[in-house]
Amino acid sequence: MELRAIGKRFPGVIALENVHLRVERGEVLALVGENGAGKSTLMKILGGVHQPDTGEIFFDGKSVQIRHVPDAMALGIAFIHQELNVFDNLDVAANVFLGREPKVGPFQFVNRRKIHADSQPFLHRLGLSLSTRELVGRLSIAQRQLVEIARALSLNARLLIMDEPTSSLTLPETHRLLELVRELRGQGVSVIYISHRLGELNQCADRVVVLRDGKNAGELAREEITHDRLVSLMVGREIKSFYVPSKAKITSRHLRVRRVCSRMYPDSAASFDAAQGEILGFAGLVGAGRSELMKALVGLEGPVQGDVFLGDKKLSIRTPRDAIDQGIFLAPEDRAHEGVVLRMTVRENITLPCVKRYAPRGLIQRWRERETADEQIKNLKIKAPSGESMVLNLSGGNQQKVVLGKWLAMRPDVMILDEPTRGIDVGAKAEIYRLMRELAERGAVILMISSDMEEVLNMSDRVAVMHEGRLTGLLDRDDCAEDNIMQLATGRPLPCAKAPFTDS
Repeated sequence: MELRAIGKRFPGVIALENVHLRVERGEVLALVGENGAGKSTLMKILGGVHQPDTGEIFFDGKSVQIRHVPDAMALGIAFIHQELNVFDNLDVAANVFLGREPKVGPFQFVNRRKIHADSQPFLHRLGLSLSTRELVGRLSIAQRQLVEIARALSLNARLLIMDEPTSSLTLPETHRLLELVRELRGQGVSVIYISHRLGELNQCADRVVVLRDGKNAGELAREEITHDRLVSLMVGREIKSFYVPSKAKITSRHLRVRRVCSRMYPDSAASFDAAQGEILGFAGLVGAGRSELMKALVGLEGPVQGDVFLGDKKLSIRTPRDAIDQGIFLAPEDRAHEGVVLRMTVRENITLPCVKRYAPRGLIQRWRERETADEQIKNLKIKAPSGESMVLNLSGGNQQKVVLGKWLAMRPDVMILDEPTRGIDVGAKAEIYRLMRELAERGAVILMISSDMEEVLNMSDRVAVMHEGRLTGLLDRDDCAEDNIMQLATGRPLPCAKAPFTDS
């Protein structure tokens, strides 16, 4: 497959300009670049979601036109999107065979027995222990991501496009997916692999193509792939300090959580402490209950079952507004559905949680909103034409920055970050890590859920590990190692791990 001189414009934005890309049969081509570089737009053109304004597409040496998604599917192109395209009200099997359901009988009813039987091998191939009759709306983000990957595998594609496929997966799931990519390559399937986790590229990529500002910035053969060369091509400069070292001294407990449980694990209550200036990482496997615990903590599942103390004050949290009013904020993992309002502007999203601040007499002072929004756009380096740009038109990574910006603007006492760098490029990651450290140094408590093991190990002052809704242990920085975390994540005890909480 080859893309030649592809160009694409959106209102106020040149997304792509004269971009060239080719992928050989049975090749794993990594496509990388900063948020807004044009990666997803280029792949949406190949997948039939967008049409190019200029340029040509060649498949097997023949010029083709991909007007819509069925055209791409007919060519054998399968697309795993960064923003998940699954239907919450359908079960797993129905999502895997959506639009391709086998029919039976004179009235052409869907053969439910067949789709359940046929979808199970694809789940097994991904190591996903899940009933095909489970409603997707009840699954975690990571499990939904694996369901979408299973759907792509069921197409028996010749070219598989994977846009941030591991962004919500933990280490074992990531290893299994990378093994699968290697298996597909051996079967002659071509893969275009988009990821901000540069360590994965060394494990699976045959070649890397780098985009910057909608243009080709360079290409690296397998033997040329290094972290520094990739970063230099992506951002046009060197990033000397990626992770920001901690200066925290864990002393007095500021946030104390006692016997809080989630609906997912009502019989597994969790208790933990966190200090001002600390980044407390939360690690665990898919389905461990980390996100669910944090949602329960901020009242998203109704009144908090358990006790929460901030300093010497016992908090009453019945709704998310109660948590916000008391300085506890959650930046959720699912940004598109829970983090932003896509059809509102950047300015409106950033000021939405505290809009009353900008309306002292009942009328919103737009100039004050613009000041706050412009400050966050500058601090987070959000790539948007202006604060009046619709969030819908931003790249996934820039949407994530808007989620962070609206909470950082309110100067939280407790900031809960669920996958804070999911889908964010290396340059923006370094900036977000710096902002997290600055926020901690100002006295905030930061609870960070992350499936990126490197991020957990480098950013956490301590790590709390969860398994099936309960905290299995706390690791001090000196004991934070991948093997230790994985042992606790599978429910096995570890001598160096502290109990999550003891009254003494």
